[in-house]
Amino acid sequence: MGASAKLDGKVAIVTGASRGIGEAIARGMAEAGASVVVAARKIDGLASVAQSIGDNALAVAAHTGREDDVKALVAAAVARFGKVDVLVNNAATNPYFGPMIDVDMGAWDKTFEVNVKGYFMMAREVARHLRERNAPGAIVNITSVAGLVASPFQGVYSMTKAAVISMTKTLAYELAASNIRVNAIAPGFVDTKFASAVLKNDALLDEVIKRTPQRRYAQPSEIAGGAVYLASDAASYVTGHTLVIDGGMTL
Repeated sequence: MGASAKLDGKVAIVTGASRGIGEAIARGMAEAGASVVVAARKIDGLASVAQSIGDNALAVAAHTGREDDVKALVAAAVARFGKVDVLVNNAATNPYFGPMIDVDMGAWDKTFEVNVKGYFMMAREVARHLRERNAPGAIVNITSVAGLVASPFQGVYSMTKAAVISMTKTLAYELAASNIRVNAIAPGFVDTKFASAVLKNDALLDEVIKRTPQRRYAQPSEIAGGAVYLASDAASYVTGHTLVIDGGMTL
């Protein structure tokens, strides 16, 4: 019998974990046996998530687009739990909704800083830590179906998510010899504050439902299972893969 999707004895960092998909993944990791470091830019809300998970959780405020914060986050995880085995890159931003050619370059820079630079710096810091320990590990990047198909009015965000998929593949190749697996998850529409611009607009929501064979959008907990699987030994031969969880939207 193969390995189960358990994380007993593992330590996981989950960014963007104060709510939504990140919070659900953090809870899923803890339920699977991991100690969890939950991170977000602001401690408000984050501390209550960690408290509700229990003694095996730590809340750390960090802006993952800033290298000093990234280093401090990993250091805090090691100081509390002794190591890091799993990274879930989930923190993201989408400050602009509209035609690509009209985007303000400040919004462009902010989107790439968090969604691409932040993911890369977190992955690099955790990979370096794993290599120093000569330990296996898993990195899971939360991307989006927006990185796979044309996404009108979300073009800049979509470019960052496509970049994350490319980053995932190359890191998976380069880190395989170190027994570090790198995978991604591309959710469809999920019931989160992040997706509220679409889900609270009846016309846009109707279009989403029409394009989704299951005729609904997801709950954050439906994404968490995929992250736990990819982080666990059950996925020991899976790397460089993007797991699409979208109710069939991209079929």
